Amino acid sequence: MYNELNPNEPHRAGRIEVICGSMFSGKTEELLRRLRRARIARQSVEIFKPAIDTRYSHDEVVSHDSNAIPSTPVEHSANILLLSSEVEVVAIDEAQFFDEGLVEVCQQLADQGVRVIVAGLDMDFKRTPFGPMPALCAIADDVTKVHAICVECGNLASYSHRLVKNDKQIMLGETEEYQPLCRRCYQKALEK
Repeated sequence: MYNELNPNEPHRAGRIEVICGSMFSGKTEELLRRLRRARIARQSVEIFKPAIDTRYSHDEVVSHDSNAIPSTPVEHSANILLLSSEVEVVAIDEAQFFDEGLVEVCQQLADQGVRVIVAGLDMDFKRTPFGPMPALCAIADDVTKVHAICVECGNLASYSHRLVKNDKQIMLGETEEYQPLCRRCYQKALEK
């Protein structure tokens, strides 16, 4: 296939990869692992995160294990298109915090031959599909659902249980505010 950017280079096949799951399931760690491999392959990489996510760092994507990689914080998904020209791999962390336009941004990038790797919570603390994540899962070429370990029983955990009283859908937090639970332990926690 023909590549318009460089006629001497074969056309790159774009794709969308989604990494989803609960809090503490290793989504960001998996995103960072894929980015390290892309860099080993000498691919140009650009990483974005929502500007509201300042838990560990303003301008880095940081996993709960404290692994970090420099990133560009953005206010709106449309900014990703403006900042990712001529990049082979675009990574987006905490995708659930972005606007619904992120779905079209990812489609556009993949259609242009970019590998797009997106990580985010698939559900909020009420087990409701979160932000653009359901639509991203629907259009993805590949979806990886990762699981945490239930802090109550040790089974696989799919849910992010909020420990503090707050009904806002978006509330940044860590282990003091959230814990991963399996279905049974999540239901027990709601009964308390």
